[in-house]
Amino acid sequence: VQLVESGGGLVQPGDSLRLSCTASGFIFDSIAIAWFRQAPGKEREGVACINYRDDDTYYGDSVKGRATISRDSVKKTVYLQMNNLKPEDTAVYYCAAFSSLWIKLWASVTEKGMMYRGNGTLVTVSE
Repeated sequence: VQLVESGGGLVQPGDSLRLSCTASGFIFDSIAIAWFRQAPGKEREGVACINYRDDDTYYGDSVKGRATISRDSVKKTVYLQMNNLKPEDTAVYYCAAFSSLWIKLWASVTEKGMMYRGNGTLVTVSE
């Protein structure tokens, strides 16, 4: 299975953006897919997560109210809609899949715990 992100780019503060994470290959129902982001010089941050078992969603504090995660099972794609973007949202965003057993700790999942992850897409928020 491969995960490929798309949709990043340069946007202005206040703009919206939709990122896509598309999977190739079979996706199990017992997984969760999360979006993470990492800005230069900063620690990785969990942005949003969706549990494939029950479609429950989870969000990081810094994006609550501005982000929506959703999935399209037919297209095997997870979307991250980000609204009212701020300069501090600038980062490389990547998606990762892991066992839904870790759902309560989704934002802390380590690289070792990820079953698959993409290479990321850059989002730059600037005037």
